[in-house]
Amino acid sequence: MSRPLALKTVTAVGLTAAVIAALAGVAPDAHAAATAAGGETALPNSTPRWMSHAQATTMATPDAGTRQSVTVYLAPKGGLAALQAKVLALSTPGSASYRHFLTPDQYYAAYSPAAAAVSSVTSWLANAGLSVTGTDAHNDFVTATGTRSALQQAFGVSLRGYRHDGQSVVAPDGPTYVPSNLAGTVLAVGGLDTTTFTSTTQTSGDGPAATNDALPPAFVNARPCSLSYGSVTAKYQADYQTKLPKFDGAYLPYAVCGYTGPQFRAAYEGGATEDGSGVTVGIIDAYASPTIAKDAQTYATDHGDGSYAAGQLTQTTASKFTHKKLCGPTGWYGEETLDVEAVHAMAPSANIRYFGAASCENNDLLASARQAVRQDKVDLISNSYGDTEQDASADYVAASEQVFLQGAAQGIGFLFSSGDDGDELAATGIKQADYQTSDPFVTSVGGTATAIGADGKIEFQTGWGTDKYSLATNGKDWTPVGYLYGSGGGYSALFNRPPYQDGAVSNSARGVPDVAMDADPTTGMLVGETQQFPDGAKYGEYRIGGTSLASPLFAGMTALRVQAAGGRLGFLNPSIYAAPAGTFTDVKGQPADAGNVRVDYVNGVDASDGLVYSVRTFNDDASLQVAKGWDDVTGVGVPSPAWITAPAS
Repeated sequence: MSRPLALKTVTAVGLTAAVIAALAGVAPDAHAAATAAGGETALPNSTPRWMSHAQATTMATPDAGTRQSVTVYLAPKGGLAALQAKVLALSTPGSASYRHFLTPDQYYAAYSPAAAAVSSVTSWLANAGLSVTGTDAHNDFVTATGTRSALQQAFGVSLRGYRHDGQSVVAPDGPTYVPSNLAGTVLAVGGLDTTTFTSTTQTSGDGPAATNDALPPAFVNARPCSLSYGSVTAKYQADYQTKLPKFDGAYLPYAVCGYTGPQFRAAYEGGATEDGSGVTVGIIDAYASPTIAKDAQTYATDHGDGSYAAGQLTQTTASKFTHKKLCGPTGWYGEETLDVEAVHAMAPSANIRYFGAASCENNDLLASARQAVRQDKVDLISNSYGDTEQDASADYVAASEQVFLQGAAQGIGFLFSSGDDGDELAATGIKQADYQTSDPFVTSVGGTATAIGADGKIEFQTGWGTDKYSLATNGKDWTPVGYLYGSGGGYSALFNRPPYQDGAVSNSARGVPDVAMDADPTTGMLVGETQQFPDGAKYGEYRIGGTSLASPLFAGMTALRVQAAGGRLGFLNPSIYAAPAGTFTDVKGQPADAGNVRVDYVNGVDASDGLVYSVRTFNDDASLQVAKGWDDVTGVGVPSPAWITAPAS
């Protein structure tokens, strides 16, 4: 995964074209001066954002005869601003068109780029010496190929060789130009920059390692652990012959063994009569676990979630999986397992439709999202992956919003995990939010550390952010290791504050996340997955967390709300921020305990090679802070049972 360090504005909700152009950060050059009179316009923010820290390579002038493919993304009929306004009207309670969603055919008729626009773009590309290789079925984009010499002429760029973030690439050294008469038609151009951008899963908790093998290597959480929060305290345990020191003057509880569906339903749903019947939740990840059907059934029946009915869990996958060495498919198997089992835990009767992308490359994941929207068979979609905003190229943002806006127009809400690296400073050297979770037309789900007691009630919940302390060799002290992980959040460098956040977010930028649910691996979920143990392949269970847990938990709970409302709710954010008092529980910053003690097997499977002990703290999320009202760790808070039955008209 590459993490470029240069970050500039890509696009902004509510900005005028003039302001967007001014924020592009592109200095005038000779080409700009020469083409102004010739009727060409620079696409905003089209200079690669990694350029400031890249190095020119010996291939400073790539072979002009080498062919390269590009994708030209087109604006919706009537313009992007008109479609955005339509989506907000469809999604905002009190609007005359609230929940009057469109069918796919109605959407295509109203908003697919016109045939005349496609004709103009293809004519321009052909006249520039490029070969048009395809047009999207609904005109969202046009693909073409040509020599680099022809591409330079067509888009007014100089293609050069660079090395950045471990990749050797060819990319333009400045902005991309299009004919001025097409400036309102072309949103962005992808493919001139050959950088490979990928997304990572948002799971945390030292679970099975990601590999390219048939099954993930086994992982087992050590004992002792707590069946419910705080049920076992880290004092002397006769069964384990262990005496641990206090932390900050107190004995801490052992981490939970892993919450299960009945615990989550009791804590969050409060005895709701809805179970998700008649609702379909979509899940998008890369690849597809070969054992998911059996694993999910075993887990559900063993832990009181109810068996899957025939056809309740289905998979739609790419025809061929690629880039396995780059992506580590088994890590994505674990992601799918968590997502499916978490949704089913919260909504045992909801249908689950899984979409497995060809790889973890951004474009492959987006292709699965586009497929899910166009099939129109899901009511909301949970996505537990992402990357930093600095990796969000202008063409990726444009292509993503095509999908999000169509989904919202049809009543399909997108949910994204907010990230697992806090403010990203430690991981990337710059404070930033993640994308796609920062997009104003998706719901960003952050994370809490959640204490669920033996009675199924929440004893406390605070922000997920973890500092680690290891047991010293003398066995009498805890040695600080440093920041480990935490709920992603902060303020977008790509988008202005959307109107639904007015009055909640004081910053002028889009604030992330919107809501939160349990994500801390210390208070995580128990999941079941077939793994490769030393004595063979078999089903096993382990605790895991991350905002990869929070997103499907919220998706499952929202499925109950869709059921109660009698149909789709669409893009959720306007209704989240307008919800009556009590619909969301404001998260407090001060937990009852500083953290929990975690026990791990040295070999990850059993105690034969010994145990290691650590303290994992709560509410230490880098620079992000839990505060009264909306905050950059937990958003507006955690949904209460009132979210399920809150008015949806």
